[in-house]
Amino acid sequence: MTEPRRSLLFIAGQLRSAAAGRCYDNLSPATGVVLGTAADASAADMDAAITAAREAFDVSDWSTDRDLRVHCLRQLRDRLRGLSETYREAIAGETGAPLGLTHGFQLDIPIRFMDWTIDLASRYEFERDIGLTAEMGMPTRRRVFKEAAGVVGAITPWNAPVQINLAKTVAALGAGCTVVLKAAPETPWAAAMIGEAAALTDMPAGVLNVITGSDKAGLGEQLVADPRVDVVSFTGSTATGRRVMAAAAPTVKRVFLELGGKSANIVLDDAEYPGALYGGVAVCYHAGQGCSIPTRILLPRARYKEGVAILKSIFENLPYGDPNSMDQILGPVVSRAQQQRVLEYIRIGIAEGARLVTGGAAPAHLSHGCYVQPTLFADVDNLMRIAQEEIFGPVLVAIPHDGDDDAVRIANDSCYGLGGAVQSSDVNRALAVARRLRTGTVNINTANVYAADSPFGGYKQSGIGREMGVEGFEEYLQTKTVGLPG
Repeated sequence: MTEPRRSLLFIAGQLRSAAAGRCYDNLSPATGVVLGTAADASAADMDAAITAAREAFDVSDWSTDRDLRVHCLRQLRDRLRGLSETYREAIAGETGAPLGLTHGFQLDIPIRFMDWTIDLASRYEFERDIGLTAEMGMPTRRRVFKEAAGVVGAITPWNAPVQINLAKTVAALGAGCTVVLKAAPETPWAAAMIGEAAALTDMPAGVLNVITGSDKAGLGEQLVADPRVDVVSFTGSTATGRRVMAAAAPTVKRVFLELGGKSANIVLDDAEYPGALYGGVAVCYHAGQGCSIPTRILLPRARYKEGVAILKSIFENLPYGDPNSMDQILGPVVSRAQQQRVLEYIRIGIAEGARLVTGGAAPAHLSHGCYVQPTLFADVDNLMRIAQEEIFGPVLVAIPHDGDDDAVRIANDSCYGLGGAVQSSDVNRALAVARRLRTGTVNINTANVYAADSPFGGYKQSGIGREMGVEGFEEYLQTKTVGLPG
């Protein structure tokens, strides 16, 4: 019988237990069983991690030795590839994602994305000459330097932990920063894996530190507020993002926030059915636990009834419930608390007067796990809470529109602006609509912008800054301009 997995912290170059040997159970949202344990960090452990990161940034050559950084990041990538098979079932188990998703965005793709970021770190222009000026009567040659911003506190969520852990950590390390990675309590192993891999590299002690713990707020608040931390990179809910901004304000540290979304998928009146409606099933991908997944579908009024009927059929024929499946896309939501939250939103939708077309309950035959049926609402007004608030579950709301202008108005009538989609048989028409959406990303028809070099982030209350791409790398850099005699 295989021994249950036990994970450790990674602080100052060492894999170690939490203070007093504390640990906590890691539960499977698909089965409800205890998968193993994770180190349960205390405030003292977090302080040790911040101390190590600060010292490594201030004393070591990490921030100035590009060759060392690239060498160590390549080692980290190779060690993660070596560990991936031993962690595959663990990542699927703690996230609740069907096993097949670990061959995509839940494990393999994020490790593959490291190649692009490491290459960027190896070729990025950290210095440039912007020429002569004599504006103040003194000829001056100016040079602009891009320098590591300092110690980064990276706080990550549970929905796509490997992806987000690596997107933050690899870019920050490549830019020359040191990092304290604080994992979501629900998914400690996706972070512990990175610490385990780092322990097998030549990375100087303290450059990367990995903290796991059952505390849902205290450790993160400690990390954000500490004056030794220069940058906070946070992904999570908008409500928590506001608290992060407030906690960072006294030290005026740089804050990157990737927050919530209520993305709209606009189906124009020339779109071909049923193909244009298959994107509606995206809300079932990983049980709808994705911030940029389109959770509103805007259908032309003249074809609204037809579109809802097609979506109903798609939802009712979607297979789910097998955690070991290589083909299914819908697993459980991450916890009983999240399941109850989603079900409460379904009750709110019914109370608001929306029509429940299909789904709307926890499936009785999967009561051991935290599942929610694929759920479709019709006759939804965009002012309803189920159309305005982020549910983070497999719940799609169908809203009628009266043409391109009306669809854009509805889509933009949201405090969020993270993602979106447009379906049309005319790509140029779809692009014209996409350009009018106040969102950070838009996919047209079957396109998907997700890639290592694609900047990701949002407008409005969906966040500040960008992750991935050149823009994401530069979140971890400061700019210094030096004048020399001309």
